[in-house]
This record gives sequence, structure tokens and C-alpha cells, in this order.
Amino acid sequence: MSQPTGVIHDIGYRHYDGPRLGRGGAAVALWVYSLRGTFGLGRTFKSKIMPFLLFGAMMLPAVVSIAIMALLKQAPLSYTDYAVFMQAVIAIFLAAQAPVLVAPDLRHRVIPLYLSRPVTIIDYIGAKLAAMIAALLILMVVPLTLQFVGEMLIDLPMPLHTHEYLAGLAGSLINAVLLASIGLTLASFTPRRGLGVASVIAFYMFTLAASTVLFGVFTSEGHTEAAGWGFMLNPFFLVNAVQVNLFGTPSTSGEPVPGGAGPALVVVAVVLLALAALYARYRKALAA
Repeated sequence: MSQPTGVIHDIGYRHYDGPRLGRGGAAVALWVYSLRGTFGLGRTFKSKIMPFLLFGAMMLPAVVSIAIMALLKQAPLSYTDYAVFMQAVIAIFLAAQAPVLVAPDLRHRVIPLYLSRPVTIIDYIGAKLAAMIAALLILMVVPLTLQFVGEMLIDLPMPLHTHEYLAGLAGSLINAVLLASIGLTLASFTPRRGLGVASVIAFYMFTLAASTVLFGVFTSEGHTEAAGWGFMLNPFFLVNAVQVNLFGTPSTSGEPVPGGAGPALVVVAVVLLALAALYARYRKALAA
């Protein structure tokens, strides 16, 4: 009688005896994974090209400004105007990377898997939003900080622009929160990455054109206050107005901006509206 030649091996799941981090640990892990994804880390080389090219473009004016300070002893590029001057680069980064954070999960319908346990919808949205905010902060704060360090190391015949630098950091944070909320919301309404990119770019182009047109029309009619509010349709000029009111820095456009708490309240309202729409979108995706 022949002996059996087959052998059955126990290759079942191994038990995990390590610490269980729970809901908070899962949310942090999702945030780290999403933040790495915005710069293409852990993905193919092709995925890294766009974010790092845009990061290099954001760094270029700071490097040039340091060179001018060293050679000509001139004042650095305005810290509070940096984001406005580079708004096209920031908008392209947002349009390219916001769909990366939301489109794949929606397209492959894995949201219920994330939310099975222990992560909730709030945790999921919070992790994605925090990752986009952090990525935008890296994009905007690093060149400002590099320029400020350069200013400290170079012996300029003028005081350090510390107040402007701090105002620029605060403006970068407000910009990051506002843009991340808008960008993720727009990108979440389609599971296709290309359509998400197009929607964010279209929103930016519309607000840029509409704010310029409204400003010109109201100015020609002599409605100075209305012209200032027309300019606020562009998110970058809206945040610049908040900077002007909070820190007393000059307006980027050189024109008067709406005073008081008005611009700040508009920012808060837009962020809350965007987050409410984002939450509704994921509730619908979970129910589908």
C-alpha cells in the first residue's frame, strides 16, 4: 500500500499580540498615508514628478529673493504677498492632488471598508482634510521660512521683517484650510481623477476671472466698496484681505480691502459650507 505523499501545512492567520491603537491610531495612519500620497511617496516615479516640480516652482522665488538680498542688499519678496503671486502654482497643486486623496476610494467603492470599524466618517474626512492642509502648508511655508532664514543670515541695512513673516505663516494656514476644503469637496463629486482635476481648475479660473471683472466694473462705476468685495471672490485675495485686517499688512493689489470681520466671516462660512457638502457626499457614498 502506497504512503501518502501530500503534506498539509498550517498557514492560517497569525495572532497579533501587540498594542491596539484603536480609532485614533487608524485615523493617524490614514492621515500619514494620504499626506505621503499627495507628494507621490510610496507610489511610482511618475506620481512624484508633478508635486515635486510644483514644489520646486514654489521655492524658486525664495531662492531668487535670497540671491537679490545677498548681492544687492534689497528687501526680500513680501511674505504676505507670496501666496497671491504664486497662486497659479498652488491652484495646480491643489487640482492635481486633491483627486488623489478622494477619487480612488470612491471609484473602487471601498469607503464601507474604511468605515467598518473603528474609523467613522468624521475620522475619514478629517484625515483626508488634514493631509491636504499639511501638503499645502508644506508647499507655502517652506519657501517663506527659507527666505526668512536667508534674511537673518544676510546683513541687510534694515530690520528683519519678522512681523510680515509671521503674518505670512498665518495667511498660509488660512489659505491651506480654505483651499483644502474647497478642493476636496469639488474633487469628491466625481470618482474620476481627470474630472476632479478639471473641476478644481475650472473653479479657480472662474473665480480669478470673475473677481477681476467685478472689480473693474464696480471701480469704473465709482463703487469702491463693492469693488473691494468683488475682488474677494478669488480665495487668495480673500485670505489676503483677512491678513490685512488681522495684521495691518499692505494689500497685495494696492487697493483698499473690506474692513472689519467681514472677510474672516466669509472664509469661515465657505469652509463650513464645503465641509457640510463633503460630509453629505460621503454619507451618500456609504449608503450606495
